[in-house]
Amino acid sequence: MSTTFLTIGETATFAKTITETDLVLFSGLTGDFDPIHVNEAYARSTPFGKRIAHGALVMGLLSTTASMMSRRSVERGSTATSVSLGYDRIRFLKPVFIGDTLTARYEIEAIDEEALRSRSKVEVSNQDGELCLVGIHIMKWVANPS
Repeated sequence: MSTTFLTIGETATFAKTITETDLVLFSGLTGDFDPIHVNEAYARSTPFGKRIAHGALVMGLLSTTASMMSRRSVERGSTATSVSLGYDRIRFLKPVFIGDTLTARYEIEAIDEEALRSRSKVEVSNQDGELCLVGIHIMKWVANPS
């Protein structure tokens, strides 16, 4: 009996342009006011030449794609509740700048019905198709009591 109602190879994507407001709000939310994110004069003196988005902000876009998969599963009849067990092997490959349009992509790679888990390849690319982040997401599907 299927718990996830998803298939291997199934994907979800979400796109967003990173703005000045995103960096300011994320800094306030997390308390991460590192000058590479909030101080343009400082950032110009770094190898990046301008401010970069927080890595956790970029990674946060994957939460949307994971939620899309969860909702899709419920729409198809699953009564299980999905929860993230975590992200593995996250790598930040390219910096993300204000004005970059990012696309988060989530692809189901494996479904373990016995353990009630799914493993997915996750990645975020910029408007030029360059990978900015790659990793793996593990989702736990908690079966509701009958």
